[in-house]
Amino acid sequence: MTKTRRYLGLDPGLRNTGWGVIEAENNNLRHIANGSVATDASLEMAARLYQLHEGLAEILARWAPDEAAVEETFVNRNARSTLKLGMARGIVLLAPAMVGLSVAEYSPNKIKKAVVGAGHADKAQVDVMVRHLLPGCDPADADATDALAVAICHAHYASIGRHIPALRAALG
Repeated sequence: MTKTRRYLGLDPGLRNTGWGVIEAENNNLRHIANGSVATDASLEMAARLYQLHEGLAEILARWAPDEAAVEETFVNRNARSTLKLGMARGIVLLAPAMVGLSVAEYSPNKIKKAVVGAGHADKAQVDVMVRHLLPGCDPADADATDALAVAICHAHYASIGRHIPALRAALG
């Protein structure tokens, strides 16, 4: 019998960080909650990072996930934007680690491949598949949809990872 696992998916951003919580048992996925943590662009960077951390801490306390996963981000052309995103990403990685969760990271292509079946799927295809895989789910926004896709991806890969030791033992 497989234990139900609760996963938190995170899509980092300084303006909005998407989050999505799902539960997985065997091959069954269930939507729990989703949304975005927004920061106030009129504040200085430190205050915005604090807002992001506090929002994530509240989500972690409320939904008590077993594991977290974060979308990896790529360098933008604009160095300043890349630096800001990197700082937000640091908070997104830190918050779940501070409550003792393991934090996996997945590339956008790996997430799309796990959810849609194609690594170069567009946002509309991801949205359709998230809604299909999580019946009754109505993501709050595109950031929340992306975060749910991260959680789905992690549920898939975490499940495979848990079965590998059993397979090795069975094969002797």
